[in-house]
Formats: sequence, structure tokens, C-alpha cells
Amino acid sequence: MPVVLVALPLAARGRLPGRMATHWGGPSGAPDGASSFGGAVAFPVAVWAVLVLGVAAFAAARAWAATALLPGGVALVGAQAVVVRANLDQEDWRRADLPGVWAVVAVCAAAALAALAGGLADRRGRAPDGRPPARGPVMDVPDGERLVWLARTSNPWLHLIAAVLGAAAAVGAVAGAGGLVAGPVWFVVPLAFAALAVLACSSVRARVTGEGLEVAFGPLGWPVRRWPAAVVESARVEERRPAQVGGWGYRLSGLGTTVMLRAGECLVVRAGGKDFAVSVDDAARGAALLNSLARCGGGGGGVERR
Repeated sequence: MPVVLVALPLAARGRLPGRMATHWGGPSGAPDGASSFGGAVAFPVAVWAVLVLGVAAFAAARAWAATALLPGGVALVGAQAVVVRANLDQEDWRRADLPGVWAVVAVCAAAALAALAGGLADRRGRAPDGRPPARGPVMDVPDGERLVWLARTSNPWLHLIAAVLGAAAAVGAVAGAGGLVAGPVWFVVPLAFAALAVLACSSVRARVTGEGLEVAFGPLGWPVRRWPAAVVESARVEERRPAQVGGWGYRLSGLGTTVMLRAGECLVVRAGGKDFAVSVDDAARGAALLNSLARCGGGGGGVERR
């Protein structure tokens, strides 16, 4: 979504005025507010970032993921398209005219359809009776022995996307510093942010020890999410695909939170009434060990066995 919001005005940069009309008001509907090109690009990306953070902060309401992010993204892209169309081939932002009422109606209708589709997808992803899934496999751990399970997964395509976004941000920063681009290059900020976000979701390491489950993201192993064994309700293995969870990377959907790096088996942990899934190999042994630790309230460290 941020890529679309940035690419749309950049594609028409040569046909847009230095300052772009961004607000229309009054009886005549004339433009009464403007922004620099960089501001017009960065503002909807910032709104999208705030929306994503808000949904992530209240992830317990899992329906918000589909019913807020999807229509919100559609509305932002539609609004950006209307602003670009209104300013296209205008020498002065004061002469920018809105495409018409039909444009506003089309954006609202698209957002409403996206909300409906998101709601249906979320409802379809839930269990019919609302009951938590059955407990997964259990591993018999001999007395006095402590085991550790470790698995890693990475997605080369996400690494490539992060590299492309990072290169674009670097080129933009150099061009701005060298005076090759007139005015501030605000678009560098969302590009750099998107590159770091994609890089953080391009690889993952899952580890089960006596303390519980630890999932570390990115090549540096940060950020990290942890679930103590005492709070784990169950662990299981599920086959999931990107189409089920809304794409690649860190996804929020009706199935809960999924770190989707490759299609296939995922380790799914249920804690606090919410599901967290990560696509890693050998998920069955990880689930079995985690269920054993949860049943006995956890243990200690131990010798690593993969």
C-alpha cells in the first residue's frame, strides 16, 4: 500500500505543479489548501502507518485487521488518485478542480466494498462454533532432560524487495543532497521505512526452550516476541498459504497473526485467546515440545536439538 501511495504521484511528477492543492472547500468548491509535493506524498503514507500501528496495538479485536486496513487503504489510494488528477497539468494549484462528485462517490463505494469483503474474509477465517482449536501434539520429555527446538526461515523475494526499496531511498537521498531534485525529497522517508519493515519481515527464527517460545525477526534477530510456557494454551501445526492470510510478511487476518514467509506448515501458538502462526520447518516437533512445557509449567534451558 505505501508503494502505491508513493508511486502514483511520482509517476505524474512532471505534470504536477510545485505546490499541489490538497483541500477544497467553500460554496464554490475552489481549492483552499495546498502542500508541497513531498508533503502530498508523505501525508497519506503517514496516515497509513498510523492506521497499521493502531490495528496492531488493538490486535485482540482481530476483525479490525480486515475491516479497517483494507477499506482504509482503498480510501487513501482513492483520495491520492483524486488529488493527483485534480492537479494534473495545472501551473498553479489554485486552478486545480476536483474531477467531480462521481470521484468522491467512487472512492466511498470502493472503500465500502473493501470493508464488506474484509468482514466476510474475517468471518470465514473464524471457527464456526468459536471454540479454541484442539490441543496439538505432545512430546514425552525424560525426567532431568531439557530440550531446545530451533527453526529458521527466510524469503529471498522479500530480501530483494527490501533491497530495491532501500536502494531507491538511498538514490533519492543522494539526489536531494546533490541538488538534483528541487525541494525536499520527503518521499525518501516512507521508502526507507518500507525497506526496514520489509527487511524485518523477510526472515524469522523460532526457538522453544524451557522458558517458552521466542520468535525473532530480521537478519539481526530484532524485534523479538516471547510467550512464556505458562501462558501458552496450546500449540499445533497448520497448513497455511499467503492467500488465506492476506499476503506475505507479518499479516493480520481472521486467522490471527501470521508470519508468512513460505506456504505450507506453520507453528500456531494460542495464548490469551489469540493465535500467532509462523511458517517454519519441523513445526510438529516445536509444537509438541511447547505443549509439553506448557503442561508442566515450563523448565529451564538445555541442550539444543533441532
